[in-house]
Amino acid sequence: MRLIALLAMALVLAVLTSTASANHPMTSPVEDRYQPKPYITLQHPVWSKNAVLYQINTRQFTPEGTFRAAERELPRLKTLGVDILWLMPVHPIGEKNRKGTLGSPYSVRDYYGVNPEFGTLDDLKHFVDAAHAQGMYVILDWVANHTAWDNPLVAQHPEWYARDWKGDFHPTPWWDWSDIINLDYRQPGLRKYMTEAMTYWVRDVGVDGYRCDVAGFVPVDFWDNLRQELDAVKPVFMLAEWESRDLHAKAFDATYAWSWNSTMHEIAMGKGDVNKLYTFYSWNEAFFPRGAMRMNFVSNHDKNSWEGTEFEQFGDALHAAMVLSFVGDGIPMIYNGQEAGNPRRLKFFEKDPIAWRKHPNGALYADLIALKKKTSALWNGEWGAMMVHVPNDKLAQVLSFVRQDANGKVFAVFNLSPTAQKVRFEQTLFHGVYTEHFSRKSATLDASTVLELKPWEYRVFVR
Repeated sequence: MRLIALLAMALVLAVLTSTASANHPMTSPVEDRYQPKPYITLQHPVWSKNAVLYQINTRQFTPEGTFRAAERELPRLKTLGVDILWLMPVHPIGEKNRKGTLGSPYSVRDYYGVNPEFGTLDDLKHFVDAAHAQGMYVILDWVANHTAWDNPLVAQHPEWYARDWKGDFHPTPWWDWSDIINLDYRQPGLRKYMTEAMTYWVRDVGVDGYRCDVAGFVPVDFWDNLRQELDAVKPVFMLAEWESRDLHAKAFDATYAWSWNSTMHEIAMGKGDVNKLYTFYSWNEAFFPRGAMRMNFVSNHDKNSWEGTEFEQFGDALHAAMVLSFVGDGIPMIYNGQEAGNPRRLKFFEKDPIAWRKHPNGALYADLIALKKKTSALWNGEWGAMMVHVPNDKLAQVLSFVRQDANGKVFAVFNLSPTAQKVRFEQTLFHGVYTEHFSRKSATLDASTVLELKPWEYRVFVR
């Protein structure tokens, strides 16, 4: 009888379970179509995991403005600690409708040529080989959206160019780019030509990838296919001058964090507070896929030429911006001359060499690079740890967050205001025994911790 009762009970339970599953489908097995799929399918090169970018404006980098002269600076850059050297466009510059005396490097006359202003193809190859010997990598600035008016492709393949309402060649609409004309990526022949040209520089010259100018003006499917063809030669690093999630899926390792730069500039100039940074970091975490690298920068060739030096853009907040570009999420970039505290705007269409000097910026950058390399929580993309907000009682003035992985933790606090702040913190995530990186002092942080910060002062606690 007991056996019969147990069997009956089991039958009742089976019926009830079946009924519950029918009424509550979430308890049933989840089909494959509901499983999350990775958005990023490309493979970042392993050497980019804790890399720092360094942009070289060859024309202004040395008094000579050549690849051979730039090569002499490689040991200094190696000591600084940078990894990926981004050369602004190396190609011959158009003469028709040229701007200024020397023209813009972004007005390309020959995708297979080298600008004689900088040297020869052999000089460039020598630079690339020398950089590789130092353990660094070289990416070229590539202009796929447009060419110079006198690029031979205009005569050879006029069908590859966009036309205006009159049927004429035209610059990129709405911009004052009168020295260039737009290409038309509806043309398969253009796509093939551009892919083969970019493959040539990787295969035959040895470069390690590209920074792609106005990448968002070129169709994403072109970039997706290009990345596959380049990776078939060797692993490459691709940086898009654009701010878009879509470019990360199959084509680009990194995109610009323009909005980070502009937000920091607004805060520094008193036109906003830390709430604007919360907007950036919220979008960065929720909108961009995990593993995407966003390029943080306080200056580049555009900002430096047209909006002023980093000193003019950030004022007293400069060092705080520099530090946040390294300890916050993102891959940092240094524009040549920042480490020397370049005090003036560099001319864009003329020769205007950087006035090199020893400056505190150089020591700070070297220190930040060393910190990044030894602290895996600060690494790039999928290798680094996510920023986690630590709320405080001065939310509009003070940014505080933790980045933590299995190897350690970083608690960073920034007073991003022109007034002194006394700040307390909520939650327990930041609690622990640390070494404050810049003072090298030990610190125990807990619920009773109160930090007094001078205007624009920052603390980076590491353990």
